[in-house]
Order: sequence, then C-alpha cells, then structure tokens
Amino acid sequence: MKRAVLALADGTVFEGRSFGASSETVGEVVFNTSMFGYQEILTDPSYVGQIVTMAYPHMGNVGTTPEDEESARPHAVGMVVREYSEPSNWRSRESLDAYLARWKVGGIEGLDTRRLVRHLRTHGSQMGVLSTEGLTPAALIEKAKQAPGMEGLDLATGISTKAAYEWSKPTPRFVVGETELKVVPPRFRVVAVDYGLKKAMLQFLVDVGCQVTVVPAWTTAKDILDRKPDGVFLTNGPGDPAAVKGADTTVAALLGKVPVFGICLGHQILALALGGKTWKMKFGHRGANQPVKDLATGKVEITSQNHGFAVDAQSLEGKAVVTHLNLNDLTVEGLAVPDARAFSVQHHPEASPGPHDARYLFQRFADVMAGARVTA
Repeated sequence: MKRAVLALADGTVFEGRSFGASSETVGEVVFNTSMFGYQEILTDPSYVGQIVTMAYPHMGNVGTTPEDEESARPHAVGMVVREYSEPSNWRSRESLDAYLARWKVGGIEGLDTRRLVRHLRTHGSQMGVLSTEGLTPAALIEKAKQAPGMEGLDLATGISTKAAYEWSKPTPRFVVGETELKVVPPRFRVVAVDYGLKKAMLQFLVDVGCQVTVVPAWTTAKDILDRKPDGVFLTNGPGDPAAVKGADTTVAALLGKVPVFGICLGHQILALALGGKTWKMKFGHRGANQPVKDLATGKVEITSQNHGFAVDAQSLEGKAVVTHLNLNDLTVEGLAVPDARAFSVQHHPEASPGPHDARYLFQRFADVMAGARVTA
C-alpha cells in the first residue's frame, strides 16, 4: 500500500498506509465511536467536508452494499481507520477499498487511532489534510492551518435537493435473502425540508403513514403552506445552523400554523427560529452509544448522534421546553413548543446505524398531526 499522511492544523502528524483513492483532501477531522455502520456514516450528508476517524479498530470486514447507503454517494471527504480489512460478509457487493476508490475518497490505515481520538478530545476537532501525494508534513500542516473551519459555513444549502420530489418507500425489512416491505396506508401529507437528509428518515415517516414531499432548503414558508401539509419535517444536515440562509425565518413563519418535527440540524434551526442560539462544540457527538434522558418519563435512551453544534439552553428560557438531555455533558437533546405543536431532537431516532430506542418519535409526530386534525 502507498504511504499516506494525516496532518492537523495544530502541527500534529500521523503516518500510515493509503486505501481507497490516492488523493489529497482537506477537511475537519472528527471521530465516530460506532463499532459498525461505516457505509451509512460515509454516505450521511451531515459529514460534508469532514475526514471521519473511526474509533473502533477494524473497518471494512462487511464490505459495502447499495442497500446500506443513506444517500447516493459518500459525503465524508476522507476516512481514518486503525486497520483496514477485506470483506467477509454475504451481503457485500464491493470492498470498502474499491468503494472509496470509485468515489475518489481517500483513506488512511495503520496509524494509532486511539491516540488520534484522544488528541481530538483534548484539543478539539480541527482542520486537517489527508494526503498520499508526498508533500512534506510542514507543507500539509500549513494547508490545514489555512483551511476555513465549520463555523459560519452554510453547507446545507449546497447539499440540498435542487427540486421537490415525492417519497413513498417504507423501511425495508431484510429477512435472510428476502425483502419484506411493511405497507401502511398514507394518512398524512408531510413536507420535508431537505438540509442534507438521510433516506432512513423518509422511510420511517412512510412507515407511520406519511406521504412525503421533499423540498429544497430555500423553500419559503408560503410555498410550504401552499402544499397544505399536515406537518413539516426539518431534516438533518451539515455545517453551522446559524449560517443556513433564511432557514430560521422560514421555520418561524410555520410555527403555530402546522405541526413541526426537527432532527439534528433541523432541531438547531427550530431553536434559532424561536430566538435561541447555537454554539460550536469542542469535538461534538458522533457515534451510536450516546445516553439521552427523556425528562418527561425519566427514561434513558441510547442514541445515535452526529453533530458538532449544540443549542444554548439559556437562550430558550421562556420560549421552549427542554425535553431531553445528553447524560455525558448535559447538552440539550430535545425541545418542545406545545402551543405550536412543534418538537425536535438533537439525536437521530432513525439511527442507521445505531440503536432503536428513539424510533417512537416518528409515531409521536404522526400522533401530533392526528391531534391537530381533530382540533382544526
């Protein structure tokens, strides 16, 4: 394998072996603690502009398959693993190495990822350069220093769909070589505002009886309401929520007129629409093992997460109710505005990859829409 170098903006350098594409790429170096689901992670649009370090040491052993993609292509710009493995799984259609090479995404293996993760936890996520091009570490460090960070970047508008489309496919149920589809008659019309969505979210909306229309991130409140939806869904996505042009104004104009459900970036944009604030976290939450407490029930859910920004709880006093907290650092994981029939969560109830503890939230959205019909 070809030599590869990962250089961080603070001057730290890691050397290893290349897999995937031979290339040079610049991105924010982050880490994910999931033990599985690397293809879902790579194809999650929330990773636009990021070089993903997998904390679990062995990656590649299940290969890749189109069924596990969350979007049409990888959006992470690089991948860092301790040890790359050739696939040994019956579902695999293509090795991770070949998959990344086909999409021109570079990877590096053979370095101490435990040391890298500890470094990012201590010093924070930061810009880095992953290169196989033979430049000196000093030159790569300088490139990383000159790269703009995530704060102030509107990445959601760039990754959003360019035109509205319909989605009606439910979640596939894989049963030893067969696909059994759960069919629920559509009862609700939902407009999903695409800030960089994962397809699993749309599938779970269909599972609870939604007929979904996906619209671009810049769609106005008037255009959304003209579609006469029973509810509006605010999706996940990349970048700084405060930089997404017009999103907070649009959502503010929807509140009280139609039920609203937001996930991840959608949760942050709902907070901004209410007059709240968001802030850049030191290293964020990325993984499938984050404990979240539901403050209404006292129950703890293990959740999947992927975000580098968080909502400022104090900025929402008197404007919204905090419904969920992250038990690792007590950051806000959920909001509700009962009078406006709006709620949101920072974590990913659709998981993909991850545990299923929070999937009930899609049914809650359906119940809220049903309740709104009764009182209309």
